[in-house]
Amino acid sequence: MFGSELNPTRMSEKKRILYIATEMSPYLELTEFAEVINKLAIKSNESGLEVRCIMPRFGVINERRHRLHEVVRLSGINVQVDSDDYPLQIKVASLPNARLQVYFLENEDFFKRKQIFHDESEKWFDDNVLRTIFFCRGALETVKKFGWPPDIIHCSGWMTSLIPAFIKTAYKKEPVFSNTKLVYTIGANTFDEKLNEDFLTKALINVNIKEKELESFKELTNTGLFRGGATYADAITFGSDIIDKKLVAEFSAVKGKKVVPFLGWDSDLTEYLDLYNELAGK
Repeated sequence: MFGSELNPTRMSEKKRILYIATEMSPYLELTEFAEVINKLAIKSNESGLEVRCIMPRFGVINERRHRLHEVVRLSGINVQVDSDDYPLQIKVASLPNARLQVYFLENEDFFKRKQIFHDESEKWFDDNVLRTIFFCRGALETVKKFGWPPDIIHCSGWMTSLIPAFIKTAYKKEPVFSNTKLVYTIGANTFDEKLNEDFLTKALINVNIKEKELESFKELTNTGLFRGGATYADAITFGSDIIDKKLVAEFSAVKGKKVVPFLGWDSDLTEYLDLYNELAGK
């Protein structure tokens, strides 16, 4: 089932789209956009795109219920974060009612706990910085190991915000990403805290990025992370009806980027498919 993942040769002329998301129905639903990602993946698959999805394997995701199993030949990657190596385990499940696969990135230190970003007392986890860096780097290393060059990567959720920046800087010479177009969804803010001051310093360790290239992230807030992700994306979508007004004003008519407005929760999502086709050159 996974033999072609390690072969970079294109076996099909289908355009490839990879969703990298913090949340996705039915596995994790933190906001209403989790259901949109589910519908988008299915709709893209049904429209003839070749689809894969990547998300964190948070401890609240029930492995037995969702029939996750380890992809042994893809596991064994070590991801460096803050000068330490952390093992990355990759599990996979088939999305219900669809012929497509969701890959879950797992690590005991970062994702085994039974809470998402706050503990039982609603205290922000001190290591959310490391968890974010681990997930973003781990996702990109996973794609490299797939040997599956995506035409489009659609990132959603603040935890994916470093991915566009990494691809346009540290990973820009990686063949697997050489023709990839990036879509980033700005959604509703979901946390009020600020990331630790060392977020950018740690994000820069062991990657070929200059600090000034992450200037757009410097606010270290939920809004700041969305700004950073959108800055490096080729296209921006708005994924909620309650988005920080500063971001709406800043990115609604930005030069050089295709921008898709939020068309409501009952949209048939055709606007996304039109965007993918435009970016992929169909």
